Amino acid sequence: MKFNQCLLALMMFGSMMFTMTSCGDDDPVVTTPEEMTIAEIVQDNDNFSSLLAALEKTQLTAVLNGTDNFTVFAPQNDAFATFLSDKGFANLDAVPTSVLTQILLNHVVSGDVKAADLSTGYFSNLAEETTTGNNLNKYVDTDGGVTINGTTTVITPDVSASNGTIHIVNSVIDLPTIVTFAASNPDLSILVQALTRPSFGSTYIDILSSTDAPFTVFAPTNQAFVNLLGILQVDSLDDVDDETLQNVLNYHVIAGANVLAASLQDEQKAMTFQGTEITIDLDNGAQIKEGVNGPSNIIATDIQSFNGVVHVIDTVLLPQ
Repeated sequence: MKFNQCLLALMMFGSMMFTMTSCGDDDPVVTTPEEMTIAEIVQDNDNFSSLLAALEKTQLTAVLNGTDNFTVFAPQNDAFATFLSDKGFANLDAVPTSVLTQILLNHVVSGDVKAADLSTGYFSNLAEETTTGNNLNKYVDTDGGVTINGTTTVITPDVSASNGTIHIVNSVIDLPTIVTFAASNPDLSILVQALTRPSFGSTYIDILSSTDAPFTVFAPTNQAFVNLLGILQVDSLDDVDDETLQNVLNYHVIAGANVLAASLQDEQKAMTFQGTEITIDLDNGAQIKEGVNGPSNIIATDIQSFNGVVHVIDTVLLPQ
């Protein structure tokens, strides 16, 4: 019995000695992905060579190599190639550094967010709107997978790093416009139908996708439009003539300002595209009290795009 115990002890000691001697200075140290930073995983994967080049050009590599936790939605090389082609850039060097920086930050969320932590709705990322410095949002849809801003899909979730998580995506996530958020949110589909009426051409889409000025848009939900049809006593949006619909749409847009919820004041007035003012009422929560069928409650605030901000409202505003 004592002989067996001694033999076992010798075997354990020999195993320990082997483990210790096999980790000498001249031997390679194997590092698991979980022990690598986000930047190190990108550097170690040939499919991320374009992402790595972009991070190095914008000097963001060090940020993703530190101890702060981040979540990165990471496009592979083919996604970057498609993005550059679609935007008319010959290569990454042709993209202005300031623009590329914001595009990359549009893929980064502060904190360690696993796929299971995501839910349908708006998430803030590290890119910024120019006039306010407010962080941009992305619209995440988790119905049947994870889709971002209606166009980008997570194809490999939850690649763990020592300082966060990588979700591999199938396309570069472009800086979102007001139109991006309207088009990606299913509850704003009737608003999109109104904005894209064939007789309007691309007028509204061009305006609300442009960088000419920041915009503040009060976006009615689908139910708000359904209620409007009842008020107008028509069966569908197609029954509303062009002039009326244009007046209604214009009444929901303020040009030249990125008005955040925190800056709203009671009895504050703002001039709309339609040419008349709306008035903010804070007595019973944030409301817009002007309009034939007002007041309208502001039910979601500060959905930030790079060319303006969207506030969702529960009633379509009808100008006097």
